[in-house]
Amino acid sequence: MNDLRCKLLVIGGGPGGYVCAIRAGQLGVDTVIVERDSFGGTCLNVGCIPSKALIHAADEFQKISQAANSVSHLGITASNAKIDLGATVGWKDTIVKRLTTGVGALLKKAGVKTVTGNARFLDGKTVEVETNSGRQIISAETIVIATGSTPVELPMLPFGGKVLSSTEVLSLSTLPETMIVVGGGYIGLEIGTAFRKMGVSVTIVEAADRILPQYDAKLTKPVLARLKTLGVEVLTGVQANGITEAGDALKITTKTGEQRTLPASVVLVTVGRRPTTGGFGLETLGLAMVGPFVKIDEQCCTSMRGVFAIGDVTGDPMLAHRAMAQGEMVAEIVSGNKRVWDKYAIPAICFTDPEVVTVGHSLEQAKATGVAVNVGMFPFRGNGRAMTIERDDGFVRVIARADDHVVLGIQAVGQGIAELATAFGIAIEMGARLEDIADTIHAHPSLGEAFQESALSALGHAIHI
Repeated sequence: MNDLRCKLLVIGGGPGGYVCAIRAGQLGVDTVIVERDSFGGTCLNVGCIPSKALIHAADEFQKISQAANSVSHLGITASNAKIDLGATVGWKDTIVKRLTTGVGALLKKAGVKTVTGNARFLDGKTVEVETNSGRQIISAETIVIATGSTPVELPMLPFGGKVLSSTEVLSLSTLPETMIVVGGGYIGLEIGTAFRKMGVSVTIVEAADRILPQYDAKLTKPVLARLKTLGVEVLTGVQANGITEAGDALKITTKTGEQRTLPASVVLVTVGRRPTTGGFGLETLGLAMVGPFVKIDEQCCTSMRGVFAIGDVTGDPMLAHRAMAQGEMVAEIVSGNKRVWDKYAIPAICFTDPEVVTVGHSLEQAKATGVAVNVGMFPFRGNGRAMTIERDDGFVRVIARADDHVVLGIQAVGQGIAELATAFGIAIEMGARLEDIADTIHAHPSLGEAFQESALSALGHAIHI
């Protein structure tokens, strides 16, 4: 195969990589992108999008099941609710294919050359790619590492057979009778809740003292209450020790030291993700690292000139939208524009039931700055829209400086609250004050009114509570 030369080479076609390549192409940069599997990375193929499709299907099925199994106070009746997981997964796959195909089309539109195969560094300017057609050498003035991350595997619970990662569980064709979820973070809770709504017996096993330990207990309380209502068993302070010899149960040690087994058709392990730094010759470059992550500066430059890194491989927060923003910035830099990473607020969303959103400083982080703060909170039980969708659990909380009322952080938990994450982010990025939010007319009836009321609460005069 003929060698390729380009100005920019992007290794990895996930959210960060493909956005970087598309934007560079739009800016007239001669760009090549290498992806070993399908464009879209974990997020589009086996993560964000597939899991949200499954969550939606589970929600719809639960609604129909409830109407079929009891007299609905809404006047809705149904009968014989069933779900065919194979058909559900097939529908999910059509969405994935549509999105990944769309990414390929956008790359082509931007004039980006795509190469499918496994890339490996030869030096800081050259990689070789093993493709189906043979070995391809690509030389570039600038290289962007966008290799993403993979699920963490526990030594006592290696993936395979009945032990699944978040990748395999999203492609099951039949519903298991029982599922043990090892890890009470957002991935485990999202997927575990969805399977419970589809009729699977689900138990969450978490080593920490509570679920979603990275969030404060007030935010996670409505999620825990909802899990109990759904019939999900939650075991905290528990150590997973592996599968029994028969392969039909998970061995655990409780917080009191008791040895137990939990019957399990499948065990889903969701204890985090690790950066993908192996398998593509990264060690050849000798880049500076921060633990397992590639060290970068405020422009996503690594310790080697002409080599950038973006996304999960560079550390927390491991979020697709962070990778996208980094990719767009790097493309601008490569094209000659002056850009630095100046983002203050990166929204994080748990698509649990109810959903959890955090933007900017947490209450703990805000207090740690030493600056006096005002905190305003408005519960959804005082919101008309929340009542009409029968989900008035949760609240919106705003944290602002006490002196000038500049908003430092926003947290919320509630049904459909994820759709307010953008409004929260804009408020913080634009330096909004409590008065800016309180004086903005919010549409009625809407969940967004709780945002306004929380700001009013912080100012000392909430109206509807």
